Amino acid sequence: MNANTTIAAHVATTREPGHARDPLTRALVAAGVVAGPLFVAVGLAQVFTREGFDLSRHPLSMLALGDAGWVQITNFIVAGVLMLAFAAGVARSLGSGPGRRWAPILFAVYGVGLVLGGAFTADPGLGFPVGTPDGPPTEWTFHGGVHAVAAPLAFLSLVAVTFVVAHRLRWEGHRAAAATSRVIGVLCLVLCIPFGPAMSVRLFLGVALGFAWIAAYGISLLRERPSAR
Repeated sequence: MNANTTIAAHVATTREPGHARDPLTRALVAAGVVAGPLFVAVGLAQVFTREGFDLSRHPLSMLALGDAGWVQITNFIVAGVLMLAFAAGVARSLGSGPGRRWAPILFAVYGVGLVLGGAFTADPGLGFPVGTPDGPPTEWTFHGGVHAVAAPLAFLSLVAVTFVVAHRLRWEGHRAAAATSRVIGVLCLVLCIPFGPAMSVRLFLGVALGFAWIAAYGISLLRERPSAR
């Protein structure tokens, strides 16, 4: 067997070109590419327009509160549904090899966390919405409790999937991309630690960085880069 035949056989086992090129798979993967820019753009638009909201004090999820809260609720749910579609697209795009099972699962868990984060809002506090006492929430509600679980569920699955994908990228021979994926995972983990100075700003940056990585990975799947291993 010559070298070209060996490489071709390896690529055939690590990617599934028929699936990766079919319109449904490409649409599912593209859903993940657009999820992040859409989520961040809608969130930022509200940061600068919602009365009383201060990103230096209020987590982005608190935009789901108040009369205009439906915008951020919808933003969370749409992003989550797009991520669930992306998970399906990743499952259809990957052939044999590391990550073919866990990458789609973790992307799906991230999507579920986003949907739950929108469907179950945080409790009012810290002076938002306007008129709320300037301090921590005065009561603990069921929906606030679910939201408090959904956020770390989403963040931790996002961090985990960067390492799962990094392992696969290294196995495929894309060592620089694998190293970058690990660095982004560490940065997302550090940025999303829910305490310390500028917590809300760091959380937003961590989510934006994670979504940017998802978009980049989705684009790489759409381009069907062959393995160099």
